[in-house]
Amino acid sequence: MNPASTNGARRLRLALAQINVTVGDLDGNVHRIVQGMHEAAAAGADVVAFPELALTGYPPEDLLLKPGFVADNLRSLATLARATRDFPGLTVVVGFADREMDLFNAAAILRDGERAGVYHKHYLPTYSVFDEDRYFSAGVAVPNYLINGVTAGINICEDIWYPDGPPTTQAYAGAELLLNISASPFYVGKQEARERMLATRAADTGAVVAYVNLVGGQDELVFDGASVVFDERGELMARARMFAEDLLVLDLDIEGVFRTRLHDPRRRKERPFAPDAAQEQQRQAIFISGSPTTTKPVDTTPPPHTSPDRLGPVARVEPLPPPVEQAYRALVLGTRDYVRKNGFQDAVIALSGGIDSALTAAIAVDALGSEHVWGVSMPSRYSSAGSRDDARALADHLGIRYLTLPIEETLAAALGTLRETLESDEPRPASTLTEENLQARIRGLFLMALSNRFGSIVLTTGNKSELAVGYATLYGDMAGGFAVLKDVFKTTVYDLARWRNAQAGSDLIPQATIEKPPSAELRPDQKDTDSLPPYETLDPILRAYVEEDRGLAQIVALGFDAETVARVMRLVDKSEYKRRQAPPGIKITERAFGRDRRLPLTSAYRGQPEPYAVAREREAATTAGEHEPATTTAHA
Repeated sequence: MNPASTNGARRLRLALAQINVTVGDLDGNVHRIVQGMHEAAAAGADVVAFPELALTGYPPEDLLLKPGFVADNLRSLATLARATRDFPGLTVVVGFADREMDLFNAAAILRDGERAGVYHKHYLPTYSVFDEDRYFSAGVAVPNYLINGVTAGINICEDIWYPDGPPTTQAYAGAELLLNISASPFYVGKQEARERMLATRAADTGAVVAYVNLVGGQDELVFDGASVVFDERGELMARARMFAEDLLVLDLDIEGVFRTRLHDPRRRKERPFAPDAAQEQQRQAIFISGSPTTTKPVDTTPPPHTSPDRLGPVARVEPLPPPVEQAYRALVLGTRDYVRKNGFQDAVIALSGGIDSALTAAIAVDALGSEHVWGVSMPSRYSSAGSRDDARALADHLGIRYLTLPIEETLAAALGTLRETLESDEPRPASTLTEENLQARIRGLFLMALSNRFGSIVLTTGNKSELAVGYATLYGDMAGGFAVLKDVFKTTVYDLARWRNAQAGSDLIPQATIEKPPSAELRPDQKDTDSLPPYETLDPILRAYVEEDRGLAQIVALGFDAETVARVMRLVDKSEYKRRQAPPGIKITERAFGRDRRLPLTSAYRGQPEPYAVAREREAATTAGEHEPATTTAHA
């Protein structure tokens, strides 16, 4: 019987510490982890778990190729181990990079000043935004640990996504608690998928499944937290907050695991699936031979704070926000952490009076505070009075600093300098194209001048729909340090703006901005629909092609016009060179541009049947020289 139990009741007080760390900030991360130890000990926890690679930050990428970084990370782990002397009886699980002939994505088990054990991650993801095979070797051992009389299987992130992975093996070898430390990036709908998987794993193994996730922004990625615990029946016991640091503490009824397993005959008849006999033999050797690695005792003595009659904390289940709120909060967190972790205090945003710049400004204010955001209006001869008024109203509603820098004089001077050269050759039918892009580039010039002078970061305002089809100007509206809406389709921009206004209880973003037709305002009476299909049509086509890799026939079968689909696909393909030069932006969809969707810049493959070529020839013959999204601009 567990010395901490009476009347056959075994309990373990577990703390899941979802923290916001910074890649490479070893000293800062150690400080944050020790702070989490203090909080867990104060809550009377027996075990506290921190996220995957919490010590180095995730993902550390090519920092892992620097031997000095790996060595410093190990020294920092030794510091953490010594720090556990201040918390007698508390077991600490933390992610770090281990070196043992090669590198491993690892979890350290620390207690009473020592490193009691190490687990090496088995499944190394190399898809989507992940590239762990580039750096790590896969683990082979699957030990369980005896912690305060409870058999715990500790594993890392991807390991638990596989039905026959290490957690299942650990459970069949006696693990009552499966503790998974993770750094799982966010996209809308990801948490629901995680919880379905974790609930299934708990019910199938008859074990308590506890999952602790990282929180915070790292470059393009946002980690959303939402750490969870499922009981042995697959029922949700507790959930931490999304998009915020949190310490989730609850008491686990370990006897419930035994009772559940008594009533589940599957464990007596089934063995975990093994891909091949050699792997199964290896697992048997580890777990059944009675070798010392089968179950490693960490400690069987109850910590000083343990009492069989103590009143455990009430399991807390934070609600999951609706998808639009998840997306907005992810954008705020990603913007805040990118700006702050890179040493900036202020942000500069071009305010055109349009919906994209308005939403970007609102997110920036929520992320950084109104006192740290500059709105800059840069009107030209084509800027409508309504747009100028909307930009001013937005700045007033948000309480940000507002600056007006007309570009007309600079535009006239540039055109005067270029006129003789531009008119020396046969003029193109669309002779305004150069002038349109020049306006965007002058605005980019002004914004970067402000950035240089005041040390602020320029936040670009283009959205995913525009970037997909090249409706943006290189070195113009694409000039900046961070693209807040890079992974936000235009139709979603409107949803987010309406949601933010609803939360404010007022038209924080002016209603006129939401209702007016989108326009770059780079020539008289210009509308986005002059060059693109309506966004209500464009966005579903882009989702099908960009995120789902559907072909022409498959997208047409969804009910879209074949010529429209073919043209959109061509625009996406030929704009890859622009996207490669775009600033980083926050991933909120399952497949984002950048590190997620990777295509060659130089490629002759289009994969289109004849209608593609026919549509291209027809367009070349009938619209030569017209406003071409792949070489022009979005509104700045």
